[in-house]
Amino acid sequence: MKSLLTATLTALAMGVVAPAMAQTDHSNHGMAKPAPAAADASMAQGVVKKVDKSKGRVTLSHGALPNGMPPMTMAYKVKEASWLDQLRVGQTIRFATDPKDGDMTVLKYELVK
Repeated sequence: MKSLLTATLTALAMGVVAPAMAQTDHSNHGMAKPAPAAADASMAQGVVKKVDKSKGRVTLSHGALPNGMPPMTMAYKVKEASWLDQLRVGQTIRFATDPKDGDMTVLKYELVK
C-alpha cells in the first residue's frame, strides 16, 4: 500500500513538474544568456523645435537626459555646423551631449524612424 501511495504521489508530481520543465529553456545548460542589445544609454531623445544657422544652434524639446537634466526645451550648440543643414523642425532625434561643456553641445545625433 505504501509503495502504491508513493507511486501515485510521484506520478502526480511529475504531472505538475514535467510540463513546467518542458516550457523551460535548457539550451544554455545553466549558462547566463547575453543581454539583448540596448540602445545607447548616453543618448537622449528630443524633437527639433528650431534650427538657427546664424547662431550655430538647434533648439530641442527633450525628456530627461542621462546626466539627470530634467525634461525641457533648450538651444544647443552643435559639434558640426553642417548638421544644421540636415536638421528640420519636427524631426525626432536621439542625441548625445558633451559633459565637458556642461552638456550644452550636441556631439552626435541620429534620426529616429
